[in-house]
Amino acid sequence: MPKLKIYTDGGARGNPGPAACGAVIKNEKEEIILEASKFIGIATNNQAEYKALILALEEVQNIFTKEKPGEKHIECHLDSELVVKQLNREYKIKNEGLKPLFARARDLISSFDSVKFTYIPREKNKLADKLVNKELDSREK
Repeated sequence: MPKLKIYTDGGARGNPGPAACGAVIKNEKEEIILEASKFIGIATNNQAEYKALILALEEVQNIFTKEKPGEKHIECHLDSELVVKQLNREYKIKNEGLKPLFARARDLISSFDSVKFTYIPREKNKLADKLVNKELDSREK
């Protein structure tokens, strides 16, 4: 199967506060093949960013499981520079609340042949951001 592209975002209203995560998965032609979001309760922005990535990686595992055997390559685009630098091992994880989320993400990553993490500006992550805000808005009513 060709490479999949993941766009994720997480956010909290208040830090910590009510939080949600969103993920958009695209094929190499930039066609959306899946959108996912969920409310995650009270969390920090950074925890929500990690949970968004975990949500996306779990969804991608399901997609690859349904496909024929082959190499599994993904590109992950996040608007959290901190999370990208931690996953690329440029920054250490000092926050105890992020350590188990980092470990879960690394565990999921190990099932793919290649994974690339790229920081993108918020303006290039509008769809994932929209999913997060839609989820949070639905909880405020």
